[in-house]
Amino acid sequence: MPRKRFAVAAAAASLILGATSAASAATVSPQAEPAASAPTASAPIASAATAAACAYTAAVPADKFQGIPVFDAKKAAHPYSATLRTSQGAITFQALTDAAPCTSFSFRFLAEHQYFDRTHCHRLTTQRLWVLQCGDPTGTGSGGPGYSFPDENLTGATYPAGTVAMANAGPNTNGSQFFFVWKDTKLSPAYTPFGRVTAGLDVLQKIAAGGEDDQNAPGDGFPTLPVDINHVRISAH
Repeated sequence: MPRKRFAVAAAAASLILGATSAASAATVSPQAEPAASAPTASAPIASAATAAACAYTAAVPADKFQGIPVFDAKKAAHPYSATLRTSQGAITFQALTDAAPCTSFSFRFLAEHQYFDRTHCHRLTTQRLWVLQCGDPTGTGSGGPGYSFPDENLTGATYPAGTVAMANAGPNTNGSQFFFVWKDTKLSPAYTPFGRVTAGLDVLQKIAAGGEDDQNAPGDGFPTLPVDINHVRISAH
């Protein structure tokens, strides 16, 4: 099957980065972002229209398959934070459950089914694009959870340091792969932002400082400091 692309445009240069979700790859192009507002305890319950839009559709590949989530608007509206316990330190982000209910619900579903446990972040970019990509249980950039779902929260999307966003293979092909932005990055608004790092940005910067092996292209490869995800803990607010 085609390898998932993390297509990146930086200035005039175009860089293709491997990624994958249930359908294919991730595509990224430049811009900059105003931080998305953090969800609050009074976040509104997702509307019926939102629920209808959150269609999780069976797709291949189905690596480490845990089933296909059924969107629950009430649960999706509950704010939560996720803490990734990695071999390089803990990284915590606040999920944007109000702005990206479908995406944050999917991430929570996978985390609660230990989907990300004992996986590793397979791609680090250190030129033009400043991201660490994770979420593929195969560690190849071509894995996915067995379903895909639509993009959301793209209007005016930007990607400053601390953004957590979905990798994809084109419009509406989200699956399990996601990336952390460790330095302000300019991308086209094509990758659903669904979280903001609240602790552990220093861990991401340490990983980035360790470099990568250029196996995909200069400034694009496997992190020199291995980033093994031991467990993802979900904490409801």
